[in-house]
Amino acid sequence: MTRLTPADEHLRSVDHVIRRLIDERGPIDPRTDRRGSRPDPYEALARAVVGQQLSTKAARSIWERLIAPFDGTFPRPSQLLATDPESLRGAGLSRAKAGFLRDLAERIEEGELDLVRIAELSDEDVIAELIAIKGIGRWTAEMFLIFHLGRPDVVSTGDVGIRRAVQVEYGLDEPPGPAELERIAEPWRPHRTLACLYLWRSLDNAP
Repeated sequence: MTRLTPADEHLRSVDHVIRRLIDERGPIDPRTDRRGSRPDPYEALARAVVGQQLSTKAARSIWERLIAPFDGTFPRPSQLLATDPESLRGAGLSRAKAGFLRDLAERIEEGELDLVRIAELSDEDVIAELIAIKGIGRWTAEMFLIFHLGRPDVVSTGDVGIRRAVQVEYGLDEPPGPAELERIAEPWRPHRTLACLYLWRSLDNAP
């Protein structure tokens, strides 16, 4: 059985709702804790762009169609730029998202975006750097912090899943707004990311 970590113990001690989520189903197994699970920063950003405003299932389906012509791996920036945008749309991407992926690839190819250096920045500086890219907003940058950089103290106040889980588990009449979610999440510091993983798990819908 997976043992409680100090981070789990902290969350259990400061929030009775998170304590219940941990106790009902046990702590998140390190093998299924997906923080830092996308080691390639370019692919992590591309996945986040593809997944915007989509269910997990829909995003996975589009991603698989997108990488199929490239032997099951996401095309490198130069390959993506050489690909007909219409073929990207044929995988199920909107015209806008196809453009966002091309903008990302162009910035990397031209040296405007250094994805190695970005790992050395603070959370807020990473967000500031990423939201300068077309189609990458705060939510996408937060998913990058969690699933690529593995940052431990991120709460995505705009994430639909987190807001819905908080509404259900805390018995709220409607999903919380950013300020209310920040207030609820304050005691979780410095393990807000882990608390979000438990909330996502409560929906049985990993982000």
